[in-house]
This record gives sequence, C-alpha cells and structure tokens, in this order.
Amino acid sequence: MFPIPANTDILLADAESENLYLSLIEQINKDFNLANEGIDFPMSISPEELKIQLHEKIYRMIQYKFAEYLNLLYIIDVSEDEIKKLDGSDLVILAEQVSFLILKREWQKVWFRNYYK
Repeated sequence: MFPIPANTDILLADAESENLYLSLIEQINKDFNLANEGIDFPMSISPEELKIQLHEKIYRMIQYKFAEYLNLLYIIDVSEDEIKKLDGSDLVILAEQVSFLILKREWQKVWFRNYYK
C-alpha cells in the first residue's frame, strides 16, 4: 500500500530511492501549468532546492494570488480537510505545510501510476 511520508525530506528521499524523483518533478510542472501557474522546475533540480522553491512559490501565491492558489489546490486535488486543519496564523509556516501537502498528493499520483502500471 501507499507509504504515507511523515515530512518533505522523507518524501523526497523515497522518490529518489524508488527512481521516481523525475516523474515527481514532471507531475508538479504539469499540474502547475494546468492551473496556469507556470513553474518549470528543471529536471536537474536538487530535492532541497525543489523544496525551497516550491515553498517560496506557495508563499507568494497565498500572499498575492489567493484565488489562483485555491485553484491550484483544486487542480492538484489536495485534501480540503487537511488544508482546513492547518493553522494560518504564520504565513511562512502555512506555506511550508501546504507545500508538503502538495508534494504528498503529487507523490501519491506518481507512486500509484508506477505501482499499478
């Protein structure tokens, strides 16, 4: 069954160990483009840099493009219940938590596609 990662670092390590990291990047790029939020992470991006850049992008979207942010969450299919559980009092922490939820959902898509192919 799908191994639910505890945090971003474990998720990215799992993606690398299963040779699905590039597929994860492709899925993120695809869904951001579907939401008209062009973000083209290069295939050579390191997991640490991916984590940082995704966090910054989500932080900026929450601050300046909230409607587009909500649309992105809808397109990626991030659980509404999980979003509602987050504490929005600190935007930096909120953006980090949402980035993890996005990565978790994208990883789930990639993992299932690979597992059931």
